[in-house]
Amino acid sequence: MPETPHIVSDVMSQTVVAVGRDARFKEIVQTMEQWKVSAMPVLEGEGRVIGVVSEADLLFKEEFHEEQQTLSEQRLRLSDVAKAGGTTAGELMSTPAITVHPDATLAQAARIMAVRHVKRLPVVDDVGMLQGIVSRADLLKVFLRSDDDIEEEVRRTVVSYLFPAFSHAIHVTVHEGVVTLRGHVRDTSLVSVAVRLVRAIEGVVDVEPQLTGESAGAGEPEGHTV
Repeated sequence: MPETPHIVSDVMSQTVVAVGRDARFKEIVQTMEQWKVSAMPVLEGEGRVIGVVSEADLLFKEEFHEEQQTLSEQRLRLSDVAKAGGTTAGELMSTPAITVHPDATLAQAARIMAVRHVKRLPVVDDVGMLQGIVSRADLLKVFLRSDDDIEEEVRRTVVSYLFPAFSHAIHVTVHEGVVTLRGHVRDTSLVSVAVRLVRAIEGVVDVEPQLTGESAGAGEPEGHTV
C-alpha cells in the first residue's frame, strides 16, 4: 500500500518569529523588517496563539492617515478603522488566528491557505500552543524529491501491491516528477486505481499510464490510457 502522506510536522519550521499581545506598533514593524517576514503569530501567556498580525493589518494606519473617509465609509469599515487607531499587537491583529494542527496532511494545509487566502499558518496543538509555522514554500518541499526516490516508491507501494504477478513486466520511469507506467497487465480495470495511488504519492507531478491488457470479463487484449 502507498505510504502515509507527509504531514505538516514533517515540513514546518520550528523557529517562529512571534510577538506578544502588548508589542508596540514600531516594535512589530522593526521585527518584521529584521526577520524579513510579512506576518507573525501573536502570543499570550506561555505561547498560546491568539491572533496574527500582518503587514496588511499595519497598513490601515497609513491608509487612514492620508485619506479622509466619510462617516458612511467609516461605518462600513469599522474593524479597519479600529486597526488604523491601534498601537499594540492585540489591537492590530486579526483574530481568531487561522491555524493548522501538526498532524494535518499537506493537502489539508494547502486547502486552508487557498480558501482563507493566507501565505502561512501557525501550527498549534490541541490547546492552541504554538508548535511551529508552515508556509507555502514548505508545502512545496515534497516536490524536491528525486525522480529515483519517487520511482522506488511507485514500484514498492503501487506496482508490487496491485500487480504482484506482473510487476516484472511493468516499467516505471520518472522524469521531473512525471511518472510513466508501461507494460502489460491482466486486468486494465486496475489501471485507474494505479493512477490514483501514484498521484497520491508525495512529489508526483503527474501520471502517464501506458498499460495494455484485458478488460475484466473480456478476452481481447486492449490498450488503456487514463
